[in-house]
Amino acid sequence: MLVRHLHRTRVRPESAERDMAGVGMLEGGWYSTEEVAELLGVDPSTLRRWRTGKPVQGPPFVPLSARTTVYSVADVEAWLAGRRVDPQLAA
Repeated sequence: MLVRHLHRTRVRPESAERDMAGVGMLEGGWYSTEEVAELLGVDPSTLRRWRTGKPVQGPPFVPLSARTTVYSVADVEAWLAGRRVDPQLAA
């Protein structure tokens, strides 16, 4: 789970764990590029570069228009969990 959630984001923990391909996709909460950047401690341009790079990097995203991209709370949390390194296991 992310350490903090921004004020505008509506998060329902019970639905954030649902399969994002299912009906509950609209209920899980969404972040803007700027919100994800703040949570990760990177500049929004970093997320834009990740999205447009070859290969595409970063957390899964949904391009709503040429200027608007959103990230689901569950996808960002899953992406972070997948990048987690436990030093004891990595040794």
